[in-house]
Formats: sequence, structure tokens, C-alpha cells
Amino acid sequence: MLSERILVVDDEEPIREIVSSMLCNAGFHCEQACSGVDALAILDSGQKFELMLSDLMMPELDGIGLLERAKEKFPDMPVVMVTAVHDISVALAAIRNGAYDYLLKPFEREQLVAMVRRALENRRLKLENRAYQTNLESLVSARTEQLRQAMGDLRQAMSDLERSYDITLEALGDALDLKDAETEGHSKRVTAFTIAMARSMGLTDDKIRVIARGAFLHDIGKMAIPDAILRKPGALTEEEKELMKEHCYRGYQMLRKIPFLEEAAEIVYAHQERYDGTGYPRGLTGEEIPLGARIFSIADALDAITSDRPYRAAQSIDAARDEISQWSGRQFDPMIVEVFLGMPQTTWRDLRREIDSQVYRFSTPPKSTGRANA
Repeated sequence: MLSERILVVDDEEPIREIVSSMLCNAGFHCEQACSGVDALAILDSGQKFELMLSDLMMPELDGIGLLERAKEKFPDMPVVMVTAVHDISVALAAIRNGAYDYLLKPFEREQLVAMVRRALENRRLKLENRAYQTNLESLVSARTEQLRQAMGDLRQAMSDLERSYDITLEALGDALDLKDAETEGHSKRVTAFTIAMARSMGLTDDKIRVIARGAFLHDIGKMAIPDAILRKPGALTEEEKELMKEHCYRGYQMLRKIPFLEEAAEIVYAHQERYDGTGYPRGLTGEEIPLGARIFSIADALDAITSDRPYRAAQSIDAARDEISQWSGRQFDPMIVEVFLGMPQTTWRDLRREIDSQVYRFSTPPKSTGRANA
């Protein structure tokens, strides 16, 4: 395995030689630069370095200037600044400008080697994380292409509900359906119900798109829940219930780093919160809960009450309206409850009929496991 290459920059040759000797003895390959200008020339020559170790105070181009120029061209290369005690405030400013850390003169060999190894490990982890994200995007893209070929009719029907849904969201939602068959159709129904209420409230199209994504992906965190719990036919133990509750945070972690799902991730995180603060995972109250999550909670309850469950048959929309009204101010936002109660009951019947016709056109009804709204 090739040793990591380190560029040592210092205008004092004895210091360069000592530092390079220490690092070479530790198994690293070192190149030396006698100034900031010389360092830039070496970097521009095409040589690749995993780390740069630079003195802070140098003539012509000091460590701060070298740092700024180097980070522009080589953002993945960590930079460790070497400084004297009286320059500590400048070293801290360098960290704010992108330096990995600083090393105070005089330093021992062990300090130097430990700092270099930490910086290189940090670089390795960042690059691996980026490669993982790139690979994930490729997998989603491949899944998207499969769905485009096999489910063109379903995509067209879904576009009638919300044309802003893209194929990536379908891939994620269908992946969850494959893991937890009880949810089949659930995500699509609660999304349609949520969109209908958001439109009735007069929200902008951009806001509705964000809320729709959060509603559609609300249970995506269940992808991280073990099948033994997710598919368990009987009652969960207390420990299993706590693990199931983690799906809110797991879903948030999956989505928050994807730029166009960042706002939707907040809805996923809060979709099991209750207006009075008795929900989970954070016990948020009132308007601390994102608006989209407050709208979704009513849509979720409506779907749960009007769907067949192992312990009871589906109830009527009138029954759902009564129960949601009773829980206004406790589980649900009273203002949104009023919006819901003011909408025609035919809205919910028509949306359910449309979604169910799409879902069951392509599959037979799955056997219930009782986990859809855990």
C-alpha cells in the first residue's frame, strides 16, 4: 500500500528537515516547500498530496494566504497549521477558514504523528462518506429506471395527485412497501389527504410540495427497523416498541442530507408528535411541530380509522371526523381540525377510491401485520 504523501511547508530549512524526518520515520512520504509561493507551485504541478503541514508565519505568502489558495483548488486536502504560542489567535482564525487543526511549537514527534494521523483519518472518512452517497444516488437512479419501465401507468396516475413527485420518491416509497407490506397504499393515501388539506388552507405550491414529500416518506425510517419487529404478528414488547419508535429519527437521518428533501426530513422527524406534547421522539408542542407534520397527523388518523385493521374493520368517515374532533387540542392542531371538518366528505372517499384502484391494480391485498401506524 502506498504511503500518504505530505507537503511540509516552512521557510526555515532545519525545521522542514526535522519535521520531514519525523514523518518519514512514521511511514509517510514527504515533499518540502520553502515558502507559500513554492508550495503553490508544487501543488499546481499536478502532484497529489493527502495532507499539507504549513508554518503560519512566512514571508511573501503566509500560512493563511496559502490555506485560502490551497482550499480553493484542493478542498479535500486537510491543512494543519504550525504556529508559536503568541500566534494562537491567528491559528484559530485559520481553523475558521478551513484548516483542520494547528500544532504549537515546540512539539514532540508523538504529537506531530498523532495530529497527522487524525487529519488523514478525517479525510478518509469524508471521502468514504461522499463515495457512499454517490453510490446511493446511483442505486436510486437504477431503481428509478426499473420503475419507469414496469410502473408507467402507476406513475401517470400518481401525477394526477401531485405532478411534482419525482421518480426518486416513488423508488423510496416502493422500497418501503416491499419491506412492510402492511403499508401498501398507506403512504399514497395519507399524501393525497395531506395535499387536499394543505390546498384548502391556501398554502403555496412550493410549500405543498415540501409537505407532500414529508407525508409520502414519513415511514421511510422503517427501512432501518429489523424485519423481526416490523413483521411480528403479535404484540410488541416494551423494548421492541422503543426500537420501533426510532423510525422517526432514522428516517430524518436518511433524508436530511439530501438537499431537496431537507425540509421534508423535518416533517418525517416530527410525524409522531402530538399537539399537547405527549408524542415522540422529542415531545414537541403546538407550533414547535412543523406545519406539515400537524397536517399529516390528521391525514394519518383519517387513513388509520377508515382502513381495515387486524383488531377491527374499517370505520366510516363520520366516525373518523368525530374522533379527530374529540382529540382536537390534544393530538391535533385545533385550527387544522377546523379546516378538515369544513371539507366535503366526498373529498376523502374520492381520493381513497382513486389511490386504492391504483395500488390494487398491480397487486393483491397483503396480509395485515398491524404495524402500519406504529
